[in-house]
Amino acid sequence: MTGNTRVEELLVYRKFKDAKVFDNMVWVMENLDYDGSEQYGMDTLRGVYYDCISGLVEMAGSYGFEGNLWHNYLTYLLVNHENAFSTSCEIVGKVEGSIVDIARHDFEIFRGLYAFDLREIEKKTGITAMRCLMDYRNIDRSSKTFNKRIRDRICSLTLLLEQSGDVDEFMEHMIDFYKDFGVGKLGLHKAFRVERTDGGVEIVPIRNIAHVHLDDLVGYEIAKKKLIDNTEAFVSGRKANNCLLFGDAGTGKSSSIKGILNQYYERGLRVIEIYKHQFQELNDVIAQIKNRNYKFIIYMDDLSFEDFEIEYKYLKAVIEGGLEKKPDNVLIYATSNRRHLVREKFSDKEDRRDDLHSSDTVQEKLSLVNRFGVQIFFCAPDKKEFQNIVRVLAEKNGVALPEEELLLEANKWELSHGGLSGRTAQQFIDYLLGQM
Repeated sequence: MTGNTRVEELLVYRKFKDAKVFDNMVWVMENLDYDGSEQYGMDTLRGVYYDCISGLVEMAGSYGFEGNLWHNYLTYLLVNHENAFSTSCEIVGKVEGSIVDIARHDFEIFRGLYAFDLREIEKKTGITAMRCLMDYRNIDRSSKTFNKRIRDRICSLTLLLEQSGDVDEFMEHMIDFYKDFGVGKLGLHKAFRVERTDGGVEIVPIRNIAHVHLDDLVGYEIAKKKLIDNTEAFVSGRKANNCLLFGDAGTGKSSSIKGILNQYYERGLRVIEIYKHQFQELNDVIAQIKNRNYKFIIYMDDLSFEDFEIEYKYLKAVIEGGLEKKPDNVLIYATSNRRHLVREKFSDKEDRRDDLHSSDTVQEKLSLVNRFGVQIFFCAPDKKEFQNIVRVLAEKNGVALPEEELLLEANKWELSHGGLSGRTAQQFIDYLLGQM
């Protein structure tokens, strides 16, 4: 490598996850002084370099990067690396203290990596493929990993870092990115699921999110306003409540959660989806997110319990019942077809004859739903409302049918496809689009 730049001297940015390309490229740079006296050594150098090129091309396909792929890759490593400096900047922006000097040291090393002339490798190895990767044009600019806005921001940050006149300017660009977008998977992705691995509970990004907006949900203006008001208070740092969306199937409860995520993502909202069998992982999940500068909704879809299931008792304790206060940056949103969540049967009344404190039994089953301070009802539309939903969706999707014929076919469809609901209306429109 050039000058006194030595990657092993990195301090806070020392280890990168899945950084094979980085390690290989640095190894190639550091071994360019090989004199070529042994053919085996040159073959090794070329082989490692080919692996680097292949890895960068694969990265471009996954992330949609263009321009200098090596520089894009370095930027990708920087914006994903969670450490004492980057997570502090995520919370307050520019910080003070010794950590700044340590980070400046690392950024000076990275400036050397950005400044390295890759044509030196071409001269040494005779491999000219890298010149294509220095001005790469992607056949598909879409990203399978990031939303387009983040992808474009990483590419823009790459250009700023390339053009930085000194290390302080380089650092300033990184601080601005961390403050505006955050760092690591929690900063660069919208939604997550929970997985149990050998290393413990891991929060895993969901890479393909439906681009649903609340305006796409026709009707339900009162319900949407309640949901927006509660979420607006939450992301603004004011007091907000856990929220239960309940009502008839196919009325847009889950779509509303997706719409809320898309509407408030840029203001720091993130959603973590968790299933009933994972409730035992909730404490671990909350421990990982409680000190981050984002607002997290823990989302439970289609939440309900049979009378023999006891997981709801654990959920109650996590929501409000434990000794540790629930973090201010975490709320629980759930959807359900049942308002009371825990199934009750008429036979329960017979059992109460043997229950000395039957009212206590009733309260035990109702206590979970009472922990949701905002309860929003989504009811099935009547005939007139259903037809209005069909009309609006047809207009949005460019379905050109006379209104009388459209509504006649919609009425036939709903009779054999689940009845009056927003979901049925959308399925009908999708059917028409498939016939066009």
